[in-house]
Amino acid sequence: MPIIPDNKDWTWVLSRPCPECGFNASAATPATVPGIVAGMLPRWRAALLRPDAQERPDDATWSVLEYACHVRDVFTLFDQRLALMLTEDDARFENWDQDLTAIEKDYANDDPARVSAALTAEGEQIARSFAHVGEEQWERKGTRSNGSEFTVLTLAQYFLHDVVHHLHDVERERVERERVEGERVDGERVDGERVDG
Repeated sequence: MPIIPDNKDWTWVLSRPCPECGFNASAATPATVPGIVAGMLPRWRAALLRPDAQERPDDATWSVLEYACHVRDVFTLFDQRLALMLTEDDARFENWDQDLTAIEKDYANDDPARVSAALTAEGEQIARSFAHVGEEQWERKGTRSNGSEFTVLTLAQYFLHDVVHHLHDVERERVERERVEGERVDGERVDGERVDG
């Protein structure tokens, strides 16, 4: 079942911290991208090893696998956009429909091991790309198809929020599942004690 498209404009994260994941864009720069991305890659690989990685927690939420496919493609997309901004004056970005991409690339039925390898490779690539950005390039500009304007600095901030937020989604969902499972097991234990008594 396709997920209901997310049509919200997330550029507000550039002006204030995200209340859901806690990410503060004002503290991020292109120079901080490599370390943050490198730190999240092992966590994504671990998430994709979970036995429930292909299961959606509900009909309105992606599975770990689908989130990982999306993040893999975000790594690729923003690496391309960064390259455009560094080589073209006032770069223009083509529209990208993330929900249509998820359907066309069949995120839900991809192979977790293959996605893990590709996500790692694309993450390492964009980390290298940002590592080579000089501070004198931070104000180079690019414009999204909906008219939203970015500098290399705000592109880095927006990009980091996207991938940090999705890792937060995945890890929060794992904690919630473990809590529910723990309550179920505790309930069964109590029921068993009542029967024994």
